[in-house]
Amino acid sequence: MTDLQISLIAIGGAIVIGVIGYNKLHEHRAKKNVERAFSGGQDDVLMSPSISPAMPDRHEPVFSAQEFTAQNELPAENMPVQDAPAMDDEESSAPAQIKDLPVDELIDCIIPLVLEEPVRGDKVLPLLQTLRHVGSKPVHFIGLSQSSGWQPISHGNIYTELQAGVQLANRSGALNELEYSEMVVRLRQIADDIDAEPGIPDMSSVMAAARSAYQFVSQHDARLGINVRSNGAPWEINTLLAALERQGFDVRPDGRFVMLDGDGAVLFSLTTNENVAAEYTSCLTLLLDVPRVAPLKDGFGMMLACAKLLVKRLDGTIVDDGNLALSDEVLEEIAGQVTAFYEEMQAADIPGGSPRALRLFI
Repeated sequence: MTDLQISLIAIGGAIVIGVIGYNKLHEHRAKKNVERAFSGGQDDVLMSPSISPAMPDRHEPVFSAQEFTAQNELPAENMPVQDAPAMDDEESSAPAQIKDLPVDELIDCIIPLVLEEPVRGDKVLPLLQTLRHVGSKPVHFIGLSQSSGWQPISHGNIYTELQAGVQLANRSGALNELEYSEMVVRLRQIADDIDAEPGIPDMSSVMAAARSAYQFVSQHDARLGINVRSNGAPWEINTLLAALERQGFDVRPDGRFVMLDGDGAVLFSLTTNENVAAEYTSCLTLLLDVPRVAPLKDGFGMMLACAKLLVKRLDGTIVDDGNLALSDEVLEEIAGQVTAFYEEMQAADIPGGSPRALRLFI
């Protein structure tokens, strides 16, 4: 073997070692992002056995003294602005926790894409749009622009770094190994096309974070129901539906009626408990998707005030799922549970009705 051959072998070995070390460094930084999402102080909220669901899936919350009308002005949501966490030099490239960013370090597995050179949004957008979901979990991307910082990727901007985020959990379950493997394979293909190197986090760490996220979702997946039962003859549905529309309900194709808040989002819904061909019903059910409605919207009070108005106008009674009348004392007790429920969500940095909650509880 000649000296030239020996030198080439040595140089090749040094390059391989350098590439491996470079990949390990970015894999370590990406793993830290995932571990921070559900570690430390937040583990007490998501994993502590002392925290139990505030209520079963169906409960009847506190009754509001305010009479519901379609003209009531619903309070606007004022979500608290979180202070940005302090970052050392090593973490200075991580995206700030901005409400409008589609990638969120608390509920997403974040995968950095290290670019060989800056890229234009026009070039990468068509490729990134091919990866929108893996299974039931949404995938989002953000880019670092020298002029605007971290932002959703758009046409006309130049980005020096990219990050992908796959959601760790939602109501359908936790991110699983198959979904994560699909994410990694497809992301590597995109990275090859844009001359980038993905820093893939360790699968075991991602799966642990996903299980923790789903445990939180399952513990706080609450829908509160209020039933209004007829005290006499069943109600004629055609007459009833016309009255509900006049009251401010919006009818949906599936037969549900929804009451919208001041921002056009669903506050609570109503169903006749009958199929579309039925002519009469003796029970109406109002339903509130608790984690998707902000406490300041007062969804509980508004739904119960609506139920009280229906009771007065239709000669009915508010009952539970066992057809037992609900007293004011019982409703007041459930009101405390509702308050505690929202306090737990706030403590986990996932306030009811917030962008995080809307993504998780879907």
